[in-house]
Amino acid sequence: MHRRDVLAVTAVAGAACVLNLEGVSFARPGGPERAGGEETRRVTGRLPAGAPDFVHLPVEVPPGVREIAVAYTYDRPAVPAGTLGNACDIGIFDERGTELGGAGFRGWSGGARTEFAISAERATPGYLPGPVRPGTWHVVLGPYTVAPQGMAYEVTVTLRYGARGVPPRPVYPPQRARGRGRAWYRGDNHLHSVHSDGKRTPAEIAAAARAAGLDWITTTEHNTTSSHAAWQGLWGDDLLVLTGEEVTTRNGHVLALGTDPGVFIDWRYRARDDAFPRFAGRIRQTGGLVVPAHPYGTCVGCNWKFGFDEADAVEVWNGPYTPDDEMAVAAWDALLVASTRSGDRRWLPAMGNSDAHREPQTVGLPQTVVLAEDLSRPALLAGIRAGRSWIAKSAAVGLSFTVTGGRGEHAGIGERLAVDDDTEVTVRLDVTGVPGCAASLVTDQGRVLTVPVPADGRVEWRTTPARSAYVRAEVRHPPADGAPADLPGAMAALTNPVFLGRRR
Repeated sequence: MHRRDVLAVTAVAGAACVLNLEGVSFARPGGPERAGGEETRRVTGRLPAGAPDFVHLPVEVPPGVREIAVAYTYDRPAVPAGTLGNACDIGIFDERGTELGGAGFRGWSGGARTEFAISAERATPGYLPGPVRPGTWHVVLGPYTVAPQGMAYEVTVTLRYGARGVPPRPVYPPQRARGRGRAWYRGDNHLHSVHSDGKRTPAEIAAAARAAGLDWITTTEHNTTSSHAAWQGLWGDDLLVLTGEEVTTRNGHVLALGTDPGVFIDWRYRARDDAFPRFAGRIRQTGGLVVPAHPYGTCVGCNWKFGFDEADAVEVWNGPYTPDDEMAVAAWDALLVASTRSGDRRWLPAMGNSDAHREPQTVGLPQTVVLAEDLSRPALLAGIRAGRSWIAKSAAVGLSFTVTGGRGEHAGIGERLAVDDDTEVTVRLDVTGVPGCAASLVTDQGRVLTVPVPADGRVEWRTTPARSAYVRAEVRHPPADGAPADLPGAMAALTNPVFLGRRR
């Protein structure tokens, strides 16, 4: 086929602009569909620098199609140092359309794959099996970054004809495991497999989670739900698997954490489109939590620009502790201070996850430890939402953090000790598994105490609600070799706060 020129640029209500290409037609009377053969069409073109976020290639699918297969390539010209080169994602929507949040989504592989196929019986990881019904499908390109020279692309679409198969009935993970009743449970809630840009299979992730001492994990692939039905036989009494998605927009990533199995959350918008509140609401409607991920991440599009009004928690520690995590912790602490203002009772809990994609990235580094009534989806999400949680580098780290008053009053992580402003209270941290580390206590005034973790792991400090609106704990490794001594070292554990004083 000849090069396809752009027909129109449209602005979808509440979504990013779209380039619409000339459609591809396969419908030919008496064509190969009668013989069970296949047909292929190729489309070439060039996108300019500054192209819209998405490019739609309509594909007219006739009756009698058993499988649709798509492959694509694009050029990668040399660019000056510091200039972004070409990177292009791909996915597909079926005959039900491309409406934002609509039912037509059939898969997305970002830039992780150069080809995929969908039939009723099976689909490439990242894509959803199901009938290839007649109508207008759309191959969607996502030119993530475009070089100054532009991006030359080629898309190959193949239709294979034959009897339509029977779609598999998805088997989703159960909502609870045996657990230990009311207890602290360890989980990693940001993980990627071969169903997006990860290299591990679900079986390999499950094995790594058990080796890391985790009680539960959440599958969070980029912009797809294909992994939700990929865990059959991998869960058990010792490991709960929750479903979710990493909603990967051009203005930041957000974990749709613990959503109903099979629920897709759209990502095709920017902060300026004012669409995020709608989809944050959709996450909560389907039982999940809204958790901005790595808000100060250094990759293109990773910085969180939607604000935190819709967030239920925030991921302040992502993988091995780095300077962008330090920025996230500082920004989160500033939000805690803001939440102590008179009349403002809402505060944003912190959590940490590995975001592990492949070896040697470690599943469970870090992990969120949640106090829950049982090992179930509702109980775990309730614990995270309430901030009854802390973050550990590994399962080797144990921690207890409480504040007590003189008359037996007691509060733990995520709770409030409701005593008068002049009441002296005792803050107690007990920590194990952190040799050579230092413990710090942090209040709305800042870091008020830093001491080496003693042999018995116990650190105590006294304050009053008048001096400290809240107190939280950090346990850190020594500064890296060559770093200034006054710079904090990498985190080994971090707690959510205990608030002090009566509500105003």
